[in-house]
Amino acid sequence: MSALSPSQATPNDGTRRRGLIRAWLDSTSDPGEGNGDRVDWPRILPFVAIHFGALTALWVGVSWAAAALCVAAYAIRMFGITAFYHRYFAHRAFRTSRLVQFLGALLGNAAGQRGPLWWAAHHRKHHKHADTPLDLHSTEQHGFLWCHAGWWTTKRAFRTDLAQIRDLAKFPELRWLDRFDWIAPVAFAALMFGVGATLGAVWPSLGIDGWQGLVWGFFVSTVLLYHATFTINSLCHKFGSRRYATKDRSRNNAWLAVLTLGEGWHNNHHHYPVAARQGFFWWEFDPTYYGLFLLAKLGVVSELRPVPERVLDDAPGPRRAA
Repeated sequence: MSALSPSQATPNDGTRRRGLIRAWLDSTSDPGEGNGDRVDWPRILPFVAIHFGALTALWVGVSWAAAALCVAAYAIRMFGITAFYHRYFAHRAFRTSRLVQFLGALLGNAAGQRGPLWWAAHHRKHHKHADTPLDLHSTEQHGFLWCHAGWWTTKRAFRTDLAQIRDLAKFPELRWLDRFDWIAPVAFAALMFGVGATLGAVWPSLGIDGWQGLVWGFFVSTVLLYHATFTINSLCHKFGSRRYATKDRSRNNAWLAVLTLGEGWHNNHHHYPVAARQGFFWWEFDPTYYGLFLLAKLGVVSELRPVPERVLDDAPGPRRAA
């Protein structure tokens, strides 16, 4: 469709454009009427644009420094998702101060997976209704592609269900992050450009510049973050082992545990969701828990909720907890 000139635009056109801009800038805007299960293409244009941004790696090239920046940006923001968005906000698996709570929410928000209240509310509903018709991302009910990412792009999934997160909604700073959930990702993108430009200026031999920093440190790492996180909804309900006979189809997958810093022990997690660790035994790789354990030793977080002995005793095989 060609763009209309100002003289051709009708009031309805202007209202529609203003509504779209509000939808991008303010997540409390009304998603409107229509089929709630259809992809809301105008609203998810930033999500699509980030994927196209990753493709510009073909033009800016790559250096060892850019690749290292990509890995670092991926790992630190994945920790924001796994430790704070998931284990803290969704499950309250440990305690921390209000300041660290906000910083953890900011770090998770920088991953581009919407606000902390929205994320926690959806995840709590997933645990209540896992693999039933009320579960928005169930492979059993909706198919693999819908479960992996399709549900995330719809009007039905857009609103934050405050009824699910009353304990979190009382904090105005978290509501602000949830409302303006684009600010942290944009700031992180600017930071990556700045890091790349600074490294290139100080150490030209690294072969990195601001554009490589932006593309690899933000666009590529963010796309990898999206789809690694989404695999827990999709692949971890299809492939892997089932230690516990949960009512859902959750599975443990060691490969996905590596990609997601320990989230791949999904059957463990569905059996006992409130533990700070998801790798219940010492051989189950769980870097998120190792990070939380270190933060607890430093006094940054506290009261990491353990896996009870009765839960370990329910597991077949060796009983050696880490």
